[in-house]
Order: sequence, then C-alpha cells, then structure tokens
Amino acid sequence: MSDGKPTIETVRAKLSAARGPAFWRSLDEVADTDAFRAFVEAEFPSAVEAVAAPSLDRRRFLKLMGASLALGGLGACTRQPTEHILPYTKQPENVVPGEPLFYATTMELGGFGVGVLAESHMGRPTKIEGNPDHPASGGASDAFAQASVLELYDPDRAQVITRAGEIRTWKEFGDTALAFLTERSGDGGRRLRLLTQSVTSPTLAHWIGALREQYPAAKWHQWEPLTRDHARRGAELAFGKAISVVPDFAKADVVVSIDEDFLGTGPASLRATREFSAKRRVRGTDSAMNRLYAVESGASITGGMADHRLPLRPSFVADFAYALAAALGIETDAPTQLAEHHDWIAAAAADLRSAGHNALVVVGAEQPPDVHAVVHAINDRLGAFGHTLRTIEPVEIEATDQLASLTELVDDMNAGEVDAVLILGGNPVYDAPADLDFAAALAKVPVSVHLSLYANETSRVSLWHVPQAHYLESWGDLRATDGTASIVQPLIAPLYDGKSAIGMVAAIAGRASASTHELVREHWQTRL
Repeated sequence: MSDGKPTIETVRAKLSAARGPAFWRSLDEVADTDAFRAFVEAEFPSAVEAVAAPSLDRRRFLKLMGASLALGGLGACTRQPTEHILPYTKQPENVVPGEPLFYATTMELGGFGVGVLAESHMGRPTKIEGNPDHPASGGASDAFAQASVLELYDPDRAQVITRAGEIRTWKEFGDTALAFLTERSGDGGRRLRLLTQSVTSPTLAHWIGALREQYPAAKWHQWEPLTRDHARRGAELAFGKAISVVPDFAKADVVVSIDEDFLGTGPASLRATREFSAKRRVRGTDSAMNRLYAVESGASITGGMADHRLPLRPSFVADFAYALAAALGIETDAPTQLAEHHDWIAAAAADLRSAGHNALVVVGAEQPPDVHAVVHAINDRLGAFGHTLRTIEPVEIEATDQLASLTELVDDMNAGEVDAVLILGGNPVYDAPADLDFAAALAKVPVSVHLSLYANETSRVSLWHVPQAHYLESWGDLRATDGTASIVQPLIAPLYDGKSAIGMVAAIAGRASASTHELVREHWQTRL
C-alpha cells in the first residue's frame, strides 16, 4: 500500500483469498481501501450513516451502494406509456433482421421528381441512394436526398393539427374548415383561393382540376421562390409558345455555361453531372475530352470544373450573351461593354463553331427573358436542337408567371375578396418578395389553411396548420425535368398522422375517406 493506494501485491493477495466468481469496477474496489471508502462516502452522502456502522462488511457495503444508485436513477425517470410488443404470427416475406430491403420511390426537388432507392431495415427507412433506372438520378444522390431521411425523423416536424396555435383533431378540422369551404360552393367558390408550389404531379393536377370543376369561380395560384418565369418567357420570345429544353451533356463536345451552375444546383444537376462526367473520361487511346467555358458572377461548382472561367459583374452577363451571339454571326442591337474580353469571347465562339451540332450553350434561370431568347438563337445557329438539345412540352401541369400569380393573390387578399385560402406546402411569408408583405395580406383572410412539414412563418400567420406527410410516408407521383413520370412509394406509416397534398385536395373535393394509394392507383388505371 502506497499513499493509501493499492499496489499490485495487495491486489494479488486479495484475489488469492477469493473463492467463486466475482466482479469489480476498479483495482480500488478490489483492495477495498480506506481511501476508496472515503471517496464513496463523499460521492453518496445519503449512505454515509450506513457505511459508518462498525459492523458493516464488504458485502453489505456494496449492496447499499447498488441500492443508492438504483434509487437515484429511478428518481430521474418519468412514467412511460404502456406499450405492447407482439411477435410475428407470420414472418413478413423477405424481412430478415439485419438484411436491408430497397424500394424505388421519388423525391421532390423544386417541384420536380428525382428517382431514388430507399434502404429499409425492419420497416424503417435508413438511407437514400440514387435509382440507376431513373433518368433524373442514374444511381447518384445528392445532399438533399441524404438529408431527407433526417427530415423524416426530425423531432421538430409539425406533429399536430392546430387552430390559432391550439391543438385540434382531424375531425374538428373537417367539421369546421372543410365545412366552411363547402358552404362557399353556392357562388362557385368565387372567394376561395388555392396556393401551391410548382405542380408536376399528374394525380395532384387531376384533383386540382376536380376541385376547380366543383368551384369554377375559385382561383389557383402558384409560387416557387426559385421560379423559372424568365426561362418560360424567353422560350415564348424564341418559339412563340412556352416549351422546355432538355440538354444532353453526354453529346456535347463544347459547353458554354452563362451563369448556370448545372453541375451544382437544381433538380437536373445529378443527370447533368453524370452526362458531363462521362465526356471527361479518357478510355484507351481516345484522349478526347469535352471543353467547358463558364461565365459567372460568383463562385460555383461548374466554374470550378471549367477549363476556361470568365468572372463578370452580374450587370455584364447579359452583355456577354449578346457578344457571343454577335461573334457567331447573329445580329443583335444590344450594346456590349466587354472589349477587354474580346479574345476570350472569340476563342469560345470559335470552339462552338468548330463543334457545330455537338456544341451546347446553357443559361441560368435567373437571367432575363431576352438573354434566354438569345441563347436559344445561338443553339439554333449551331444546330444543337435535335442533337445536344431537345424540346418538350412544359413539365409543369400549368406553366404560369408565378410572380404575377402571387401578386394577384396578395391584391385580392388586401381588397377583402378572399374568404378562405388553402396553401399546400412552401413558406410564402418567408420567401415571397418583401414588397408584397404576404403576411399582412394573409392575416386579412378569415380562414387560412397551411399544409407543411414544419410549423414555419406561414403556419404561424395561418388560422389552421396541418402537418404534411413526408414523401417516405405517402403515395404520390411526380415528373422529372425531362418529363419522366414515376411513383412516390411510402416505406413507413405517417409518424405524425400527416396528410399529403393529394389527400387534402381530394378531401375538399369530396373524397376525404379515400387513401392516397387509392387516389394514385385510380388515376393511373384511368390513364393507362
């Protein structure tokens, strides 16, 4: 024994006299020294009197210590609800403990669908990967897909229906809010409004159509903070109608990106990255690779991958598009202020001209409509349409000017012409233009209903808030940026009894008792 601490000889002597199995948490407890007892007395003062008893032996001492620990833990516990765990009466097919199952489903990103594979362990989603058979992902996934599992289990998700901040039931919501909407059918729903994000779901579009038939005077508005209004108007300037263009980077030998981070952001970034990267791989004796020119006003992933990058002030990006068009022989009246970058522009134009129909020019959605029209003219001059570009009908169910649509809704609410508004997803109080003051306008509406995953800024202004079902909890369908339709398949029952946008609209249209599975199946049985 040295300074009250046990030595190895002391411990060996104790162990040599022991008989039968025994367990200790430390060498101090094995030696049972005075210093160890003093330490325990100081840590658990409630047991000091019992420990100090002259007749206390080691066994009695350890019993008292164990009891004090158990009581201390018991005092910190709260009463848990009664739960019943029952064994399988019949083992579900393919369910093996420890072995994952994979289900194909579709995640929504910016209103568009991205095909994914959801990994499930014993009925619980645990991981998201890309679906190799879906053109929007091709087996890849991004940060949004990975984070969606955390979003599913996020304890901060909305969990209850509330009215003015007070908890209500689904029956109370149906008896009041839905009944209020039904009462407005007499005038065709003239004072009813529906606000959604961009809609590409065929089933949701079907039920919005059914709702508009039931309330022909009601209005449907759309708002997405990252709108494609400029791209749509640019297509109308170039082609005379709204169309969508789908680039094929796998066929492009020369790419010029004008303020478009196609490798980093957007619902089509996974597909673009896969196709662009395929042209960067050197195979055998073929050492040819694509070439990327990037013009941007800020740092981006696309700019970081570019062979030639030209940083410009935002006000000069449009001038670059006109200057490039002029270098390719397209007449433009817009003045240019990029004389110092003449050689850079000439080199890019020469590369595009030599690539011909294997060239591609893309432009960011934030650029003005006339810039989009000029880029369409450039691609047409190069012969890109039908090779590195193809045109399709708009993927959105109803392509509209979303800013104008939201402005019209705010004007109607401020004028007192709206009795009820149903907001499906989004957070317009937070992301609508500040000069519209959407919160003040919404506060003037007698009945407002907001469906969302979280109780956000819009939820706090709305009279009713209904928790939304996660895409891993509900049935649905979506279209990708190239128009591909795919099914949204749930992997787990709604954790908080959430409702989907399809279910909400169908409930107002008179199908409150139908499940989203029935609604989606009925729609596609009719279509097919």
